[in-house]
Amino acid sequence: MQISESLYVVGGGANALGISQQHDSAVYLIDLKSELALIDAGCGIDLAPIERNVEQHGFALSHIGRVLLTHCHADHAGAAARWRERTGAEILASAEEAPLLERADEDALGLTIARANGVYPDDYRLAPCPVDRALRHEDEIRVGETTITALHVPGHSQGSICYLVELDGRRCLFSGDVVFCGGWISLLNCPGSALGDYRESLPRLANLGVDALLPGHFGFTLGMGQHHIDNAIGGLADLWPPRRML
Repeated sequence: MQISESLYVVGGGANALGISQQHDSAVYLIDLKSELALIDAGCGIDLAPIERNVEQHGFALSHIGRVLLTHCHADHAGAAARWRERTGAEILASAEEAPLLERADEDALGLTIARANGVYPDDYRLAPCPVDRALRHEDEIRVGETTITALHVPGHSQGSICYLVELDGRRCLFSGDVVFCGGWISLLNCPGSALGDYRESLPRLANLGVDALLPGHFGFTLGMGQHHIDNAIGGLADLWPPRRML
């Protein structure tokens, strides 16, 4: 699905757009002219629908130069090793979670408890994947004339990263599972997810002037994205736990 001149959704399972394997997060493709970049990788159970969607938009898989992971939960990062092998793309992830993905630490990344709760098939395993660049807060990724800024926003997971970039006249934030449209957050009962981290880090997304909010699940918006983010930040200031998904 083409969203704007240089932005596409090429993956997303049952809680996204239903255009790829049911356990996939949303997978976004950015045409940066000199190369293609993916935001998140999908779970890796069946990569064919995502590959097909990329090619149906007229792109060669070999032009995917980087995969930027918002975090290393299986639905977002399980296919990272496959993309790296298939295309030679560099894998970028937070410094906090890069070692966990490299050794496929299923306990630390919440996969063990998710599988026990029926979220993934019993035989699903996370594939270990080398990380080519470990990102820290406010690191910049330069691709041609485009700068993508990584914003470390722990809460959903210890290494959650949002990516801020100007695309086609819009200020875009790829938020992974940090914040969703409607001002929802995703607080889990598993290692790495903490309300205190959310409370401290989510204000990093204030005053960014976001137009397009592009989360990992439950749809996206191309306008007034900052309004949705501000609703989530405001909710964290209340006494009661804020609205949460997943």
